[in-house]
Amino acid sequence: MSARGLFDTIVGSFRQVLSALPDKRTGKNTRYGMDDATLSAFSVFFTQTPSFLAYQRMMEGSKGKSNAQSLFGVHKIPSDNQIRDLLDPVKPEQVFPIFEEILQVLEQQGQLKGFRSFADTLLMAMDGTDYFSSSQIHCPHCSTRSLKSGETHYFHRVLTPVIVAPGQTQVIPLVPQFVVPQDGHEKQDCENAAAKRWLLQYGERYSALNVTVLGDDLYCHQP
Repeated sequence: MSARGLFDTIVGSFRQVLSALPDKRTGKNTRYGMDDATLSAFSVFFTQTPSFLAYQRMMEGSKGKSNAQSLFGVHKIPSDNQIRDLLDPVKPEQVFPIFEEILQVLEQQGQLKGFRSFADTLLMAMDGTDYFSSSQIHCPHCSTRSLKSGETHYFHRVLTPVIVAPGQTQVIPLVPQFVVPQDGHEKQDCENAAAKRWLLQYGERYSALNVTVLGDDLYCHQP
C-alpha cells in the first residue's frame, strides 16, 4: 500500500469512530457533523498552524478546495467556537478506540517492522506532560502544587505512551492515561500511579507485540 493509501485508510478508520461520537444537538440543527468538527480540530495539531482554520477557509475560497477537505475529507469546516461547543461534552475515553484502530492498521500493513529494535522488540516510551496550567482557573479534577509564595498552582497532566525507534522521526501514540484525583485515595494522583494503572489495563494487549517499556529517571525510584 502506498503512503497516501495508508494515510487515507487511517483517516477512514478515524472518521468511522468519530462519526459515532455522542451529539448533544437535537432536531435539524446539524450543519456540521461530529466527524467534521473533530477532524478540523485534529488538523490544527497535524499541521501545527495556529491559524489553520482561517487559512483553510481562505484557501477554499480562492482555490475551491482546502487541505482539510483533500487530506481529511472534511465536508464543512466549523468555526473555533462551534468546534469547542460540539467537542467539550465528549469524554476523552470515547475517542480512545481510534488508537487501537490505527495500531491495527499499521500492524496489518507491516508498518511496525520499521519500529522493531533490539531483539526485535518495540520500544514504548512513557512520559508525562502538562496540558493545562493556571493559578486562578481550576476544577475538581485539577492536580495542585504549592509555590514558595504560598500560592496554589493548578494543573492537568497526562501520561502519553508512544512507540519510538532509533532513526525514526515519527512515533506511534497509544492510549493516554490522565493524572487525576482517584476516588477513595487520600494521596494526590501522580505520573507513577497513572503508569501502573495503564500497565494493568493495557499491558497484556501490548505484551503480545513484544514491547520494552522505557521510562525516564522518575521511574528509577520505583520498585
